[in-house]
Amino acid sequence: MTVSITTRPLDASTWDAFVELVERNNGVYGGCWCIVHHPEYERGTSDPRTLKRELVHAGRAHAALVLDGSGLAHGWCQYGRKDDLVLKHRREYDKEPPAPAAWRIACIFVDRRHRRSGVARAALEGALGQIAAAGGGLVEAVSEVTAGRQAQDRFLFSGTVELFEDQGFTRIRQVGKHAWIVSRQVSAP
Repeated sequence: MTVSITTRPLDASTWDAFVELVERNNGVYGGCWCIVHHPEYERGTSDPRTLKRELVHAGRAHAALVLDGSGLAHGWCQYGRKDDLVLKHRREYDKEPPAPAAWRIACIFVDRRHRRSGVARAALEGALGQIAAAGGGLVEAVSEVTAGRQAQDRFLFSGTVELFEDQGFTRIRQVGKHAWIVSRQVSAP
């Protein structure tokens, strides 16, 4: 049975659906709440849920939330302005930075019951649509190559390079054993 899905921005109107998804998945990756990429987050000090709520309600945390027809969230793609999100592999990234990007994609999460059903793709497409609507620009991410290897889910929080390439991204430079900087220009509508 195919489930009809749509994407909506993570904002005050979709906050409750986001909370339900995160709580259904034990806080996501041990209580992350998709907050560790925000520079405001202080490990051991910040309460992830409270800080995420504050940032979402202030319009400073962005994501494309994937919802089914009943409003149940299945996943999301977190994105933001380059300076609003910190990337994994920062030390290696800074050794030879790519062309300055306007936007970053930091996290893609899919409820384990809905993996391999197109939710990650829908989330990424939704985020790219929201970026286009906000004026577009160069978008970057650091993601993992999975072709030819069995990757653990916990390393795929940023999606796969193959998913990004399917959406028109290009590999820029390797920054980890399996991690690559990828980027794509997104045009405004």
